[in-house]
Amino acid sequence: MASRKIEEVEKKPFLPGPVATVISLLIPGLGHILIRQLNRGLLLFASVITIIGLGIWRVQILAHREIGFFNQYLKAFDRKWFFIAFITIALVVLWLWIAMDVYRRAKIKKKGGFSIFAFILLMFFAIGWQISEINIPKAIKELPDAWPPLSRILWPWEAAVTRETEELTAGAEILIGTGDEVPPPVPVEVAGEPYLSSTPNIGQLSFLDENNDIVQGTVIHLVGRGYEPNTRTQLWWSDSIGNEFRPRQAGEYVTVVTDENGAFEFDLIMPYRLIPPSARGRQIHKVQAKQITEVGPLIAADPLKLTIELIIETIFMGMMATFFGIILAIPVSFLAARNIMKGSWLTMAIYFVTRTILNIVRAIEPLIWALIAVVWVGLGPFAGIVALTVHSIAALGKLYSEAIESIDHGPIEALQATGANPLQTIMFAVVPQMIPSFVSFSIYRWDINVRMSTVIGLVGGGGIGFLLVQYIRLLDYKAAGIAVWFIALTVSILDYVSAEIRNKFI
Repeated sequence: MASRKIEEVEKKPFLPGPVATVISLLIPGLGHILIRQLNRGLLLFASVITIIGLGIWRVQILAHREIGFFNQYLKAFDRKWFFIAFITIALVVLWLWIAMDVYRRAKIKKKGGFSIFAFILLMFFAIGWQISEINIPKAIKELPDAWPPLSRILWPWEAAVTRETEELTAGAEILIGTGDEVPPPVPVEVAGEPYLSSTPNIGQLSFLDENNDIVQGTVIHLVGRGYEPNTRTQLWWSDSIGNEFRPRQAGEYVTVVTDENGAFEFDLIMPYRLIPPSARGRQIHKVQAKQITEVGPLIAADPLKLTIELIIETIFMGMMATFFGIILAIPVSFLAARNIMKGSWLTMAIYFVTRTILNIVRAIEPLIWALIAVVWVGLGPFAGIVALTVHSIAALGKLYSEAIESIDHGPIEALQATGANPLQTIMFAVVPQMIPSFVSFSIYRWDINVRMSTVIGLVGGGGIGFLLVQYIRLLDYKAAGIAVWFIALTVSILDYVSAEIRNKFI
């Protein structure tokens, strides 16, 4: 009974509730501390300070050119009025709510009360929404523009196979210049072969004016004959040093369809093309009309073959990195296990150094290790294996050490009572208990390494990630889609295989 009275005296608030409430109006959270609710008070104080700091930061970001916080606030309100108004009003409400919370808790000794923290989370969510620049209306509005490349990624299999092709091609030379110069000769028509002529066959390319607006070049009239009837025909342009490209009109590649006689006529605007410094003398370009016809059976296209090759490389990168990581992490894990290393001050010092190194290495992402490895050993899968191995040692070392620390100490004490040395104790009392956890962690790490192999390829670490980023940069979304599908398929298969292996050992 006496101890209970002493406990009640010890829990008595420093100040009465009304005084603590007034103090909370000045410094949020301090009132809770004065009524002996230290953790709640510190958490509320930290939340308010953090929200104020983030709010000031966002105001300065939104109005960084304005001088003075008041002017910055007005400018930020003009740009993002809803966000600024919500955070301002919510902060005032939270400030008053904290004071009311102090008064109620001091008066009726109320416990619980998590609604105020839910309100704080809502404020953090609003700040996070603004920092992340989430724009749902824009995403919905621009979805039609994103759908064409997305559809190619979702269904890329047209690019997975191809056929051998036959090509019907004819061309006409175009002189870049004025009418005072001698034009190139008109092509000679040969019976049974495709023919293309241009009128005129001299003119000016399109160019950019001082405002970077396109100024259209000369319009040339193309006449083609001798092609396959009713067939799409591509127009190509070749500059004076032989570089070929497909011209565009109205944002689309120029394509014509021949009539029933295999002929066509088309007015083409001479395209924009920078003349390279290496081109000297008369600038003779060439316009070509090509009909490409697929023949023969279906064969695997280059994107499919490259994807299969590099997905195999990716799997083995993950496997090799996991193997080396396991081999090197096992001895490290014993050095990082407190129950193994607590024998003396020297072993405890080794324990703390090992844990610190593991934490530092694990904190650095494999992508960063891949950048370092690329500088060290060069581009390719070896750099990826080095990066994944380093990170695997740190990750597995931590997991293995925690598994060792959670083992049953009964077998260890029994062996030590029989006079077993430390090595025998580890081999016969520690290792048998570790095997299930070790197998589970190792398989999980293999799965992580295979998935990470697809990412470190972005920085030259080998694997399918390198191929994927090249396809995306070239805007070849169908080829990129093949790589994405194979990555998803590989991860799914490995997940199933790892689950089966885990069931065998655990």
